Amino acid sequence: MSAVPARPRMGAVPIGLRPATHLFHRNWLVYKRIWYRSLFFGFLQPFMFLAAMGLGVGALLARSNPTAFGPVGYIGFLGPGLLGATVMQTASFESTYPIMNKIMWGRNYEAILSSPLSTRNIVLGELGWIAFRIASIASIFLAVLVIFGIARSPLAVLAIPVAALTGLGLQLNDIGFSWVYRFVINPLFLFSGTFFPLTQMPRAVQVFAWLTPLYHGVELLRGLILGSLDLGTAPWHLAYLLVFFGIGLLLADRSLARRLAS
Repeated sequence: MSAVPARPRMGAVPIGLRPATHLFHRNWLVYKRIWYRSLFFGFLQPFMFLAAMGLGVGALLARSNPTAFGPVGYIGFLGPGLLGATVMQTASFESTYPIMNKIMWGRNYEAILSSPLSTRNIVLGELGWIAFRIASIASIFLAVLVIFGIARSPLAVLAIPVAALTGLGLQLNDIGFSWVYRFVINPLFLFSGTFFPLTQMPRAVQVFAWLTPLYHGVELLRGLILGSLDLGTAPWHLAYLLVFFGIGLLLADRSLARRLAS
């Protein structure tokens, strides 16, 4: 009688990343049925936001201080910052309630764990999917920036992987989602250099912004898109995002394994 292969222990890692691609493919099969629903968020929203804020508010600012934002104007300053804020919001949505639905309500992960996939494969598969969603949103947003004449450098194409790195992260706990959106996501959206230079804010607010991944992502995106990348600070911004991503990956793996084992 042949031995029945043992089910992988939760948290064990099958060799290679191929098992995680099965979860990515599953998400793709679901998404391709409803992709058109994200059209507004992906294209029309940034287009209208840039038109209203960049052209409308930008015109008012240009009258009061024409040189405040240099040759790029306010719309050039705003565009890359909005790209960073948009991918942050996309990542925060993709990694909260959809993930919790698969844990608690839909119980998708329980079914997945009856296959050879492990919890780590689930984490890697979901991260890959979130990275794809962020990259697709960033690509569309970058096209909008080209339409508005904001993307001024060939290096702007590198904004897509930087945007994906800026937004990557998993929140695998249903406690406090509304608290996170109100007291983390919204303040980051407002105080990470998206709408105005941080030098206009008190020192304490600047220090807070420096500790957030969105600030570092916005600085990299703005430099790449406008062709003004500071080679002295860019490696530090990139290193911060990589470290933040690595810590988040480790915590997500442990959190999911503990949650599904309970």
